[in-house]
Amino acid sequence: MNHYLSRRSFISRTAMAGGAVLLSNSVLGNVTLAKPNERINLACIGIGNRGGEIIKELYKTGLCNIVALCDVDMGAKQTQEIIKMFPDAPRYQDFRKMFDEIGNKIDAVSIGTPDFAHFAITMMAIDLGKHVYVEKPMASTFWEVELMMQKAKKFPKVVTQMGNQGHSEANYFQFKAWKDAGIIKDVTRIDAHMNMPRRWHGWDPKMKSFPKPELIPDTLDWELWQMQTLGHDYNKDFVNGQWRCWFDFGMGALGDWGAHILDTAHQFLDLGLPTEVDASFLEGHNSFFFPMSSTIKFHFPKRKGMPALDVNWYDGLDNLPPIPEGYGVSGLDPNIPPPSTGKMEPVKLNPGKIIYGKDLTFKGGSHGSTLQIIPEAKAKDMAGKLPNVPETPSNHFANFLKACKGEEKTRSSFDIGGPLSQVFCLGVITQRLNTKITFDPIKKEIVNDKFANALLAGPAPLKGWEQYYKV
Repeated sequence: MNHYLSRRSFISRTAMAGGAVLLSNSVLGNVTLAKPNERINLACIGIGNRGGEIIKELYKTGLCNIVALCDVDMGAKQTQEIIKMFPDAPRYQDFRKMFDEIGNKIDAVSIGTPDFAHFAITMMAIDLGKHVYVEKPMASTFWEVELMMQKAKKFPKVVTQMGNQGHSEANYFQFKAWKDAGIIKDVTRIDAHMNMPRRWHGWDPKMKSFPKPELIPDTLDWELWQMQTLGHDYNKDFVNGQWRCWFDFGMGALGDWGAHILDTAHQFLDLGLPTEVDASFLEGHNSFFFPMSSTIKFHFPKRKGMPALDVNWYDGLDNLPPIPEGYGVSGLDPNIPPPSTGKMEPVKLNPGKIIYGKDLTFKGGSHGSTLQIIPEAKAKDMAGKLPNVPETPSNHFANFLKACKGEEKTRSSFDIGGPLSQVFCLGVITQRLNTKITFDPIKKEIVNDKFANALLAGPAPLKGWEQYYKV
């Protein structure tokens, strides 16, 4: 009898014995898997680029088994790393076929597809009782987000998490503690800024059409990639992150970085939905892709004893917010992950926000970066008055999986991540139309522009996708 066990045999025998397993992977390092009955069976939809990063982080917690891999282009270069990491996981190109064939073996799904493709997968997963981790923003239209929230509410036992990972890190707990202690109070203005180069910078804003059709890669199901959106001819500038550039597919810098910069302020200042959104400055506005620079003003009314508040969003290389006296150095938190295009490039002002309260001003970065009181003299004066900030009990990925097991509550469930995503959907409408809108947060309607109001829902879904729009 062979005394040497294969890796697969060792894992299966250890699982039958009910023990934890320590695995070593050149990409992930050592991963200690929980006992089999303590792991969530996770199916992963969208396995390249950011989707692959999500899978690695979820698996590193040791709290899940990867039971299926699904991607519209299983033969693409960007999907190969995850396939090699989990060679025994069944592979699918169509998420619907995956659910049909092995749905009874799936507890939860991770969704790392383009923004517009989150919706149908999420709606089907929740209908089937599967817990959902979906990247931010939740969807690319206001009403798709609304339906996702309604669907989650209809299935209260289903755990949901929107994947803005900083919402489980230091800034989340600091902002909450400082707000509860009255350190952050009477906020009337927030200037949020993201001034790094974007994929579409350098494109011609006078473009009069979409790029010319190209041959579809043999391994890609182009029709499925588009899902419920209107038909487009394939072009390499639509896929692999390039989709972020186009109004038809992505949500630009605001949808990409807004959740990492404004999430805690939105939640703990109870912002909800704005009553006015104004694209006050757009450089390089056109009908197809996002402007080179944007300044968008969101007005939020008084709420729960807090004053009205304006959030001013600035993107573009030179479109910086006013810098207050005593701001200091614009530091870059090393924990902020780089954009999918590569390394963080030096910029005039790193991604973040400036928060103006009645008595105090704060500066902060993105993701989990903590706030600082400015100027320095004021920070020293306040040092002894600051409350203790608890440490995070789990990162965003472990928080989701522990919630699936009933051990924690997700910090970015759809009732929290949904309204935040809708704020960005409203901002994108003003960017697209180069306009100012008046919004009714109760009726959830744009009341001053019928065409803008129609964009809350966007184009009707293609035939075959209508069923996902039913709650």
